Amino acid sequence: MSDTTSGSATPASKALTRRFVPHSWFEDVLAILTGTLLVSLGVALFNQAGLLTGGTAGLAFLTHYLSGYSFGTVFFIINLPFYYLAFKRMGWPFTIKTFCSVGLVSLMSGLHPKIIHLSQDNTLAMFYVALTGGLLMGVGFIVLFRHQASLGGINILALYLQQTRGIRAGKLQMGLDILIVLASIRVVGWQALAASVVGAFALNLAISLNHRPGRYMAV
Repeated sequence: MSDTTSGSATPASKALTRRFVPHSWFEDVLAILTGTLLVSLGVALFNQAGLLTGGTAGLAFLTHYLSGYSFGTVFFIINLPFYYLAFKRMGWPFTIKTFCSVGLVSLMSGLHPKIIHLSQDNTLAMFYVALTGGLLMGVGFIVLFRHQASLGGINILALYLQQTRGIRAGKLQMGLDILIVLASIRVVGWQALAASVVGAFALNLAISLNHRPGRYMAV
């Protein structure tokens, strides 16, 4: 290769080339473990504080609070119908990664409470959990999204619309999640509801700022 050809690669073009280097299978596995660990920890904190979130996780929380069935079991079952859409629209690699992610969150969300316990039951602690848990879940979602995985349900719909229509996944999820949280007013008290809105906002703000068209889009 001549010096002229080598010199034609600008820093911007080199950065673009690096951006689209596919992740290895090991990187995908490590990312899925990391992302699901963060999300499940946020879920466990929300569960202990009696809070809610949006998406299929929000529906799972509602069912859990009303029926007494474990969050993990309900979350896993609710996501089953969405795998068809994932396969048809996003392909089998995305579907397999998402299935594994949902399974891990369902499992780990029940393991965290055996190790971590909230010691205070007051309004300040509730809002602290909402903010911290929301950010934990938001970062976990970003890790999964960047490795072409999600946690099913609305996440699949949001990713599909972002890829096909250019609608930001974070903004769409934020609107839907807040609606789900507000619909839960009969299940939790107003303080828990207000804290849940804060948590939903923190979660989706993290996604909206860090996962959008034109920025990091992993393959």
